Amino acid sequence: MLTKFETKSNRVKGLSFHSKRPWILASLHSGVIQLWDYRMGTLIDRFDEHDGPVRGVHFHKSQPLFVSGGDDYKIKVWNYKTHRCLFTLLGHLDYIRTVQFHDEYPWIVSSSDDQTIRIWNWQSRTCISVLTGHNHYVMCALFHPKEDLVVSASLDQTVRVWDIGALRKKTVSPADDILRLSQMNTDLFGGVDAVVKYVLEGHDRGVNWASFHPSLPLIVSGADDRQLKIWRMNDTKAWEVDTLRGHMNNVSCVMFHAKQDIIVSNSEDKSIRIWDATKRTGIQTFRRDHDRFWILAAHPELNLLAAGHDGGMIVFKLERERPAFSVNGDTLFYVKDRFLRFYEFSTQKDNQVVPIRRPGSVNLNQGPRTLSYSPTENAVLLCSDADGGSYELYIVPRDSAGRGDYMQEARKGSGGSAVFVARNRFAVLDKSNNQALVKNLKNEIVKKSPLPVATDAIFYAGTGNLLCRADDRVVIFDLQQRLVLGELQTPSVKYVVWSSDMESVALLSKHAIVIASKKLMHRCTLHETIHVKSGAWDENGVFVYTTLNHIKYCLPNGDSGIVRTLDIPIYITKVSGSNIYCLDRDGKNRVIPIDATEYIFKLALLRKRYDHVMSMIRHSQLCGQAVIAYLQQKGFPEVALHFVKDERTRFNLALESGNIQIAVASAKEIDEKDYWYRLGIEALRQGNTSIMEYAYQRTKNFERLSFLYLVTGNVEKLSKMLRIAEIKNDVMGQFHNAMYLGDIRERVMILERAGQLPLAYVTAATHGLAEVADRLAAELGDNVPSIPEGKDSSLLMPPQPLMCSGDWPLLRVMQGIFEGELDNLGRAGHEEEEATGADWGDEDLDIVDVESMIPNGDIVAEVEDGEVNEENDEEGGWDLEDLELPPDMETPKASTNVHSPLFVAPTPGMPVSQIWIQKSSLAGEHVAAGNFDTAMHLLNRQLGIKNFAPLKPLFVDLYEGSHTYLRAFATAPVISIAVEKGWTESAGPNVRGPPALVFKFSQMDEKLKAAYRVTTEGKFPEALRQFLGILYTIPLLVVDSRREVDEVKELIEIAREYVLGLKMEVKRKEIKDNAIRQQELAAYFTNCKLQKIHMRLVLASAMSSCYKGGNFATAANFARMLLENSPTEAQSKKARQVLQACSDKKDANQLNFDYRNPFVVCGATFVPIYRGQKDISCPYCGARFVQATEGQICAVCELAVVGADASGLLCSPIQAR
Repeated sequence: MLTKFETKSNRVKGLSFHSKRPWILASLHSGVIQLWDYRMGTLIDRFDEHDGPVRGVHFHKSQPLFVSGGDDYKIKVWNYKTHRCLFTLLGHLDYIRTVQFHDEYPWIVSSSDDQTIRIWNWQSRTCISVLTGHNHYVMCALFHPKEDLVVSASLDQTVRVWDIGALRKKTVSPADDILRLSQMNTDLFGGVDAVVKYVLEGHDRGVNWASFHPSLPLIVSGADDRQLKIWRMNDTKAWEVDTLRGHMNNVSCVMFHAKQDIIVSNSEDKSIRIWDATKRTGIQTFRRDHDRFWILAAHPELNLLAAGHDGGMIVFKLERERPAFSVNGDTLFYVKDRFLRFYEFSTQKDNQVVPIRRPGSVNLNQGPRTLSYSPTENAVLLCSDADGGSYELYIVPRDSAGRGDYMQEARKGSGGSAVFVARNRFAVLDKSNNQALVKNLKNEIVKKSPLPVATDAIFYAGTGNLLCRADDRVVIFDLQQRLVLGELQTPSVKYVVWSSDMESVALLSKHAIVIASKKLMHRCTLHETIHVKSGAWDENGVFVYTTLNHIKYCLPNGDSGIVRTLDIPIYITKVSGSNIYCLDRDGKNRVIPIDATEYIFKLALLRKRYDHVMSMIRHSQLCGQAVIAYLQQKGFPEVALHFVKDERTRFNLALESGNIQIAVASAKEIDEKDYWYRLGIEALRQGNTSIMEYAYQRTKNFERLSFLYLVTGNVEKLSKMLRIAEIKNDVMGQFHNAMYLGDIRERVMILERAGQLPLAYVTAATHGLAEVADRLAAELGDNVPSIPEGKDSSLLMPPQPLMCSGDWPLLRVMQGIFEGELDNLGRAGHEEEEATGADWGDEDLDIVDVESMIPNGDIVAEVEDGEVNEENDEEGGWDLEDLELPPDMETPKASTNVHSPLFVAPTPGMPVSQIWIQKSSLAGEHVAAGNFDTAMHLLNRQLGIKNFAPLKPLFVDLYEGSHTYLRAFATAPVISIAVEKGWTESAGPNVRGPPALVFKFSQMDEKLKAAYRVTTEGKFPEALRQFLGILYTIPLLVVDSRREVDEVKELIEIAREYVLGLKMEVKRKEIKDNAIRQQELAAYFTNCKLQKIHMRLVLASAMSSCYKGGNFATAANFARMLLENSPTEAQSKKARQVLQACSDKKDANQLNFDYRNPFVVCGATFVPIYRGQKDISCPYCGARFVQATEGQICAVCELAVVGADASGLLCSPIQAR
């Protein structure tokens, strides 16, 4: 017996399973009816309107109803959805024993101690028939599942079968008047709706229960004579077939099993007995220690039984329903109906291979539990619980597929756990000696290995390895070296599932799944409230598993979710793409389609495959609170923002991702005070004073507005706030605003109006408003407050604001990985997706331009030399000429103890900007220090740069970005302060760091992506400008690591190739009248090293150009190259058409282009320089030129002199070392 659920309660007298939901009703001797969810093990509801024991209860097959009958002579019909009793049927005169709904008609049959059986119509709520004939208590009455029969059992020692065919005909309305007349006669004079068909006599004592077989003409009954009797019936008579003896006390309940050829009975002797219905012998007995059994119920569809006893009830199964199976690649071996079967996933062919012997014993649960398969030898091991645990070894002949008649004597042995560990070796667990016996295919012991833990089951763990299960742990054991390779504490493991690469393993327990590595390093644990049934790994490394009612997934980091719900439990054999292959409980192979989008999306996020994430956001119907919550939890609120339509959720996500614009839009839609307040806080955090002001205005938060205007120095709006406070008659508000404004007269007036004359007098007197003070003194008379003498009064004046402009300083909100992409969604393709536009010859794509990282600043440091000039003037006017002193005389130092009346100014230190350039050979640091001359000299020496005009704005930006300016007070000059990189408060005053540069290498990546995007759109002049911008910025970069130096050099090469290619393309578009030159330039562009997406576009363009110009051989060459570059479907189709059209044609014109001979393109003349020809290069960008261009400015980077002598790029202090 496999117990699925157990309750403890008062004596259970009635039980009924729900046909669809995992519910069971239990009616108790205490008068309560309980509704349990046996799958979750929870009490859902209780109904307690009966007075006294409730002996009968039954669910309706399709309606949300159940019926109950009790010792209060009442039958109650309940609606479990509304949790109430709908009506009560009265008529019985004694205890009601059983109640049952009919499957089709609106009838209830009830049996009672008043010696009658009644049939009720629950729709009309009337009794439609009374069956009389028993002369003692009627203990049970049940409808036949298919025919118009009722069986009843009574303490008068008989079982009666009643024919209710007439009642059915009466329910179906009569067809003609004659029938209707006879109907009236029947109603008037007492008709016979139900007649006794058979009376079955044979029991020596009162009969407690009788029930029909679901399909055969059999009845089984149980009585106080401790016997079960089987009766057979035909159209005319019924007779006793056999008697089953074995119970030691009154038999309470008995029934045929719906799916197996067995009879189940229970008794007051505290046992449930299982009988073989054909052999009529006992198979098994389950006993309880103290509880008598009273009732049995069978699930109408599933293989479940329930039994009620003195202390509660149990829900149980008689046999395991999981088929034994083993998956190997594309094949599945499994056991069904005493046959070993073979299933191929790809073709979905299913064949029976070998018949399997029936176990000799008659006990239940003797079928194969596990199956292990050796593919090389085509051998199968089946393990079962027969004979206390045994295995059978079958060698499957290769040609027997489809032949189920092949008979073979299996090699057998004892041991409940056996698995293949090598091609022709299998291990068997010997529990008594705690060792593994390694055997060959002849079933001979080859080796014995003692196991490291007390093992109760073994599983496969790779060739030569065993996974041993103990009570609280699993261990991987190497049989050859006798070493423990890994150990992990887990709940008791039932099944083990390895990934196809044997790198990961899932350990399945009853309520938990543990994912671990091949060495049992723990990765994650999942807990389930419902039984875990099976699982398999998909090709992406996601574990897909089933519980009783769900298919779920588990990602490598432990995140899990539901894929879909299930009607019936299944056992997954393989996950392939969006299909799940599985076996059901009947051993049938099924393919279930699933939508794997959610877990593939989460997996892409987890593995940082952001290109896949973007693609899925575009093309998938991903939505729902679960996905949004997941994205938020994983730190991608900007992606979640893309899915959300609800404004409140959008607002929260926008705040979280720092997207203030979307937050403002959502706040406008919601328009609630709390949301404006939160928006104000975020705007304050970001330093966005205009939005902060707007938020405070919407919430009428005047105090905060006033303080904001004070901080930003907005005197005009502070004056307005003062007026508003006056209109609102807010005295404190007026006073605060006057104080913020520094308006003394206003403050005195406010204090005076408020009746605070002493305070008004003190304020006026302190601030020197003598007239007002005198007037107030006169009003106060003798109460004039005395102002303390001899103390300096400090004036309450507002501080000068640091700045009086707009939003500054703004917090830099970092854009998420997806943010720019999501902004463009629907307007532009992803960088990796084929996006063609404007100049590529397709429609324009509106891709948002990435703003220039650093706008040219216009802050000018005010350096005032006024004092210096004054000194010079002084000397000139007074004729203070220099004295001719001897050179070796030194100025005597003032001794420390002599008090000198003169102030000696400290010696000025070296400016930080001068410290920066002392030891640095990096041009960027010299520019930051303001030494443009030395920077230009360095760039000329290192990179041969001579044309500095394009670098001028960058020099200015870099210098101004490395300095900040402080205003000490209004009349003083601005103080310039150098901004150091990595400065901390703990650093000493003499320790100076390098300058903080506004150009960082990390920005180059963004600029490069932006340039790629514009290139993809076909906006070539703009793309050229952006790539040149990258080349201009690189000489001023400073990086920290050797790896970054290499990446900078790589970036120069990328930018050079694109600039050269784009310049040729721009030139090609300018040439209108020379078709041959146009084709040559298009051909040279294909020689540049570009990204794949751009290479495809360039090849397609060159192919089209040459084809139109009649150069078919060259066009065919480009078509072949295009096909090798993974083209899109449209490009591929076009290329194949060109190939077909040009198959044997030649070029019409001679081009200066030989694709067989390697070449580089001259950056100035745009002609090929083939291998072996002499050329010279640019010392900075490395572009190649014909020798005639030596000494000219490089036409590619536009900075360096071609052929100049240069030492090479220096962009890191590491290089100098």
